Formats: sequence, C-alpha cells, structure tokens
Amino acid sequence: MLTITLKKNSHYLKKIAIANEMTIAELADDKSLRENLILAFKINEIFSEPETLIKTDCTLDVITIESLEGFRIYQDTALFILMKAFHKVMPENIKLVVEHSVGDGVFCEIFGGHQATEEDAEVLEKAMWAIIERALPIKKENLGVNDLVSIFEKFHRKYVIKNLKHQFDKPNCIYKCGDYYDLWIRQLGFNTSLIRNFKIEHKKTGLLIRFPQFQKFAIEEEHLFPIKLFNVHQEYDKWLNVLKSHYVSELNEYVEYGGITDFILTEEALQESKIVKMAEYIKDHSEAKLVLIAGPSSSGKTTFAKRLSIQLKAHEISPIVVSMDNYFLPRTQTPRKPDGELDFESIYAMDLDLLNHDLQAMLSGEEVELPRYNFIKGVRESSNEFVRLEEKQIIIMEGIHGINEQLTKQIPHSQKIKIYITALNQLNIDEHNRIPTSDTRKIRRIVRDFHFRGYSAEETLMRWASIREGEEKYIFPFQEDADIIFNSALTYELGVLKPIALPLLMRIPQKSHVYMEAERLKNILLNFVNINLNIVPINSLLREFTGGSIFKY
Repeated sequence: MLTITLKKNSHYLKKIAIANEMTIAELADDKSLRENLILAFKINEIFSEPETLIKTDCTLDVITIESLEGFRIYQDTALFILMKAFHKVMPENIKLVVEHSVGDGVFCEIFGGHQATEEDAEVLEKAMWAIIERALPIKKENLGVNDLVSIFEKFHRKYVIKNLKHQFDKPNCIYKCGDYYDLWIRQLGFNTSLIRNFKIEHKKTGLLIRFPQFQKFAIEEEHLFPIKLFNVHQEYDKWLNVLKSHYVSELNEYVEYGGITDFILTEEALQESKIVKMAEYIKDHSEAKLVLIAGPSSSGKTTFAKRLSIQLKAHEISPIVVSMDNYFLPRTQTPRKPDGELDFESIYAMDLDLLNHDLQAMLSGEEVELPRYNFIKGVRESSNEFVRLEEKQIIIMEGIHGINEQLTKQIPHSQKIKIYITALNQLNIDEHNRIPTSDTRKIRRIVRDFHFRGYSAEETLMRWASIREGEEKYIFPFQEDADIIFNSALTYELGVLKPIALPLLMRIPQKSHVYMEAERLKNILLNFVNINLNIVPINSLLREFTGGSIFKY
C-alpha cells in the first residue's frame, strides 16, 4: 500500500492510499481535479512527466492554470507551439525571435529579410490551432551536448549551439513534439491541447502573441497597447546594437576574449546619458516642482534617485528628497488584505490627506515639518526637520505609488513629473529563450536581501508571490501614465550577479516548494560566464544590490 499526499499548486488537498503502482496521469484523474486545466506535475517538488510510474510514498503536486506558476507554463507552451508552427509554414531562412513581454503578451520579431504582416499573424494563428487540435504530446528528453549540437545544426539555431559550449555542467533538457525539437529553459505543458485561448496580432515591426488575463482566462477585446513601454524596449534594443550584444553568447565572448571593461563603461555611459536628458527635461519644465519616482521591487529606484539628484545639481537645481515611507498611516488604520494580513502596499496605507497638505504647502513656499515614521511602533512621530522650497529647488519623492494620480490628486499635473523605473532586460539566451524582466529583478533581490537583510534565497523566493501581487495591483496598471520611463537593466549584470546568486540558490533544499523555481533561475545563470565585480563602477546602479556603492542608503 502506497500513501500519496495530493496537492494542487502547493496547497494540500488530501492523502490517497493506493494498492498498486500507478502513473502520475492515472493518479491525477481524481474527481477533485477533473475540472482543472492541469499544466504539469511535481513529484516531491520535482517536475515529472505524466507517464512516470509512482512506486513509493510521495507528494504529488498538480500545477494548474489557476497558479502563477501554471500560468507561466501555459504562456511558454503557447510560445513553443508558435515556434513549431513558424518552423512548419515559413521559409527556412526566416527566423522568429522571442524578444520581450509587453501588455498581456510577448512580442516577437521576424528576421531574415522578411517584414512581418497581418497575413503572417493569420497564417501562424491558423497553423497553431491545427497543432493544438491534434493534441500532440510534448516530451522532455535529456541529451548530451553532442546530440544537441547535431539536432540544432539541422534547425540552424546557431545561438543555441554557441551556448552549449558553456553548459557541460548544466542539465540539457530538450522538448520534442512530433518532428520538432526545441531547447526551453522553463517547464512546458505535456500536450498541445492544453492551450485553449490566445491571439496573434501584427504589431509594429513584429508579432504579438496575446494570452488570457491571469485568473480571468479571457483575452481583453478592448486592449490598450502599452506604447510608451514598447518604445523603451525598442530604444534599448538599439543600445544592444551599439554594444553588439543581443545574446548571452555574444556577451560571454567579451568576457573570454577581452573587452568586457570597455563594454561595461560604454553601457554605464549610455545609462548616464539618459539620466542627463531627464535632468534637462526637468529643467526645461520649470513649472514642475515635484518629481515622483515609482517602479517595481529591485528596479534600482534608490540609486536612480541619487544619480538624478546629482545631475539636477549639475543643472543648478537643488533637490529636496521627501520619503514617501514617512507618510504611512498609523498601523491601527492600515487596511487589511482579504486574509486579514496588513496591506502595507495599498495606496490607502498612506496618509493621503497629510501628504497632499504638506506638498501643497511646500509648493506654495511655506515651511513644513517633515514627518518621520517609526516602523517598530507603527506610528508617525515628530522629526524636527523643517524644509522650505526655494526658487531653484525641486522635491523628489520615491515610492511604489508615485505614478498613481490618486497619490497626489490635489497637486496640479503641470507641477509634477512622473518617472517610472523598471529593469527591461533585452538580452536573450537564444532566439526562443528570453530572460523575463521579473527574473532579472528576482536575482537582484536575492543578492540584495542576502547582503543587506540577512535573508536566504529561499526566503526571498517564498516572499516573491506576495511582492508580485502588489506590483500587479498597485504599480503595473499605472506605468503608461508616467511622463518618462527609465530602463535600469544592464546587459552585463547577470554575469556579475551569477557568482553571488548561484551559491545562494544551491542552498535551497529539494523539499522546498520553491526548489524548481531556484533550479530555473540557476539554469538561466549557468549560461553566463562570470564577470568580476571589481570592474563595476562604484556609482553603478548594480551596486545597490551587490554592495560597494559610493552612495549612502
């Protein structure tokens, strides 16, 4: 008799006793799960194939589309099917490259002398549905490097082949569907029929594959394409042209054959030039006396604010930094989440009336005593810090709600400039494997939490779902309202973070429910050649996470 602990999306369901060995698929055919769209399975926290035979007591975790993990598997499986369809219907010399997420989808660009068209979108969508309707199994296989090189030479995937020379210490999982093979760094669903809803649209210079909204499972008909964010992605892509590094293998060549120091200094100069232009923009809009900075976790807001302050001083503007954190309501008045926990990320955790009162007074030239929040006691206290806004001064306020108009609704729009900062990584592992922006921020946070907060990588990853929930609710919906969007990503940064983050991720035990997430991040980092932290400038935004910054935090 075997005892199976059944979970759904890491949440306990029940224990099951079985007399004989069973496959995962047979065991998952439970009436409590039949209404769910199951994307993948884990046995004792390790992804396993549906036909795997269960021979011992274990925990079976069924991953469905209702979870963030399952939702990502759904998206990646749809992308895999898109690539299979493209391989089938397009000429061999034409390539489709997965570039970045935007809005509710992922933007892909066509290369090889072919301009993307509306007809391409229609043809590919039709080809994808044909693959989905055939309900083809998607099989994971473990192969040696030589076998992989042989396969991808036939598919003309030169960047996959380039990466393989760095991966002798890395598991190489390849996915097979019919006669199509692809290397995918993230888990995929086990059958093409799992994809139920998507759209392919022609956008700008490429194609956008759109997905259902998380936990709503429907695609919005009235879709506002985030043009400002898209333009920043496209601008950063031009930076990569300057740096001659669109893929990890190209970055690795700078490290291995010389030139990485110049590469880093060039990219830092490009980033600084953007900050200079922002200072010029603020100076040109002299009626604006309030600069609001917002962005998701680990986007580098603090260092950015300090570097912007220096450039403002160089433009004869003296900044007064006002901390949004000091305007929290007393803890007894903090709103709560549905589960009863205090919701510190809600905009209504802020004393909006006091914040707007003080800002209005400062903008009117009055002297104001800035508050100080005691986070231990959960109350606001007197600071005895008095400020008055003089003629060539400006207020800088940084916090997650900065671009939400509700925060400063009593301040006229002409008096404020909103800056959104995020880390939009454009560097690809290969043509089909991008590095999601959230992964860059996640790795940054793992390193920072370890250095400055004493948290383990496991603790950081355990907190990430809650962090992401707050971002989805309070930050991302307002990003297009920003006057300026600043990309804090540095093409070289994962090479620097790898030797710090990798040992931290390796400490996460297999029994942890974030173990597979740690493995996924490790598989990203293992594509990079190490870059020495000592050649990173001391004013770099990256130093906010690694330590050694010239700035005081």
